[in-house]
Amino acid sequence: MRAVVVDAVRARPEVREVPRPSAPGGGVVVRVLATGLCRSDWHAWAGHDDIAFPHVPGHELAGIVSEVGAGVTRWVVGDRVTVPFVCGCGRCDWCRGGNAQVCPDQQQPGFTHDGSFAEYVALYAADTNLVAVPDDVDVTTAASLGCRFATAYRALAGRARLAAGEWVTVVGAGGVGLSAVMIARALGARVVVVDRNADALDLAARLGAEQTLRADDGEVPAMIAELTGGGSHVAVDAVGSERTCADAIHSLRRRGRHVQIGLLPPIDGHPRVPMDRVIAWELDVLGSHGMAAADYPAMMALIEQGRLRPELLVGRTIGLREAAAALPGWDRATAAGITIVDPAR
Repeated sequence: MRAVVVDAVRARPEVREVPRPSAPGGGVVVRVLATGLCRSDWHAWAGHDDIAFPHVPGHELAGIVSEVGAGVTRWVVGDRVTVPFVCGCGRCDWCRGGNAQVCPDQQQPGFTHDGSFAEYVALYAADTNLVAVPDDVDVTTAASLGCRFATAYRALAGRARLAAGEWVTVVGAGGVGLSAVMIARALGARVVVVDRNADALDLAARLGAEQTLRADDGEVPAMIAELTGGGSHVAVDAVGSERTCADAIHSLRRRGRHVQIGLLPPIDGHPRVPMDRVIAWELDVLGSHGMAAADYPAMMALIEQGRLRPELLVGRTIGLREAAAALPGWDRATAAGITIVDPAR
């Protein structure tokens, strides 16, 4: 099969013929019909994760089950499926309690094993992790859910417990940030979006952001405090830098809730976080690490009802060779919305 292969940290990705995977016990092989190109894939390429090389990236996908391993009871060949980017073991207390996203023995396609920038991908603990794609949801839309959309939904609905009428600051209008805009509006919240890209801010406004700010337009937290009458109730850093994390936290009102989604690469050991403000204003600082398959039904219901339309975030579809060429510079990408990879191209 064809796949994007990276031989070492920051090596040039190449499209090659590699062996097709076999279904592991309890798992399946999925023929990949669509997979997203995400900043997290760039983090793996750049060496910010403990990745074994050679390596096939890709972690948000949708496709058709092509092979079923021993012990799988819920899935058969031909099923249309997607999967969270964190796959739990299916055996531990966390998985049994519906929190596979923090499973201590988790698997992650594109990180702990070969991912979905390929024609086929192996997935583990299928009965715990696979999610059926409804007939009226296309595979491109389904692929957009596995990382960015599901992560944003979990961050706002599950972690921040966002309520109707509250203000949300979203820092970063990439795939996660734009997903957060749509979800916040569906939950009845008011949204401020901060980004350096004018096109991304325009798209955020079309998706429901009430206010948009350029990241370089002066003192962002002060501007947000003025716009929201004292600061947002909830802030999301969907980028993952020392500056964006600090801006998000400083945009909050007293007793606000911050959710960190963007991965923070080490800076002299660890990035600095404004803990003085966290303590003095009694802010909640929350992590959000994807969403377990057990939590998908509520999100899927909103999609089927038409209240959430993730397909609006898909900006373009490219092939494997274009994905290989784009990956090394994805931290600087300015394309608004989500880029989908079609392995058949």
